[in-house]
Amino acid sequence: MTDAPTTTAPIDVLEDLMAARFSCRAFKPDPVPRETIERILGAAQKTASWCNSQPWQVVITSGEATAKFREVIYPAAAGGAPMSGDFEFPREYRGVYLDRRRESGFQLYNAVGIARGDKAAAAQQALQNFNFFGAPHVAIITTDEALGVYGAVDCGGYVTSFMLAAQALGVATVPQAALAFHAGVVRKHFGLGDDRRVVCGISFGYADPDHKANSYRTNRAALGEVATFVDK
Repeated sequence: MTDAPTTTAPIDVLEDLMAARFSCRAFKPDPVPRETIERILGAAQKTASWCNSQPWQVVITSGEATAKFREVIYPAAAGGAPMSGDFEFPREYRGVYLDRRRESGFQLYNAVGIARGDKAAAAQQALQNFNFFGAPHVAIITTDEALGVYGAVDCGGYVTSFMLAAQALGVATVPQAALAFHAGVVRKHFGLGDDRRVVCGISFGYADPDHKANSYRTNRAALGEVATFVDK
């Protein structure tokens, strides 16, 4: 008599993927096969969107194209080029949001050995965003200008789908608002139309598990901090 095959509930699969996903900040140079990238994109394309508008457009760099993009955006960031984001940046972080932001930053700095208050070292670490943390690929996510904030919200859903699909295929990711800080550079480099608005970038590839930047995981708030149940 053989044991009955066990099955994993879909919610268990989803929870496992979401628990395993993290913002990778050190990648191996090995490229991701094109068929794997296309499968990630195919899964992400099923993301729900307002009126099924599917406003996202994605530019994927590989190989020499990633190097060329790095050669353009890294000097712009390192040289102090003025920020040119297509969306208004947060006015301020305050209260619990500031606490979470600080905790996340301190976790990274502690992992890579940056002393608290060492602004020069922190600035150098921040510039690694524009080195794509060594990733062999970058995805630039844009939305249609006319759709405003709702198009950007839809793209946020797409980013989550992209990252979970990548995780399911063993590909690490890091979503980067930093690349959108220089939207003008991005738009010019890739020849994007004036009607496209840069939402963010996603650097992706295979994680370097031995790098200290990948040695920690951020915390998540308890349900009681974010959810309110109304029954009457």
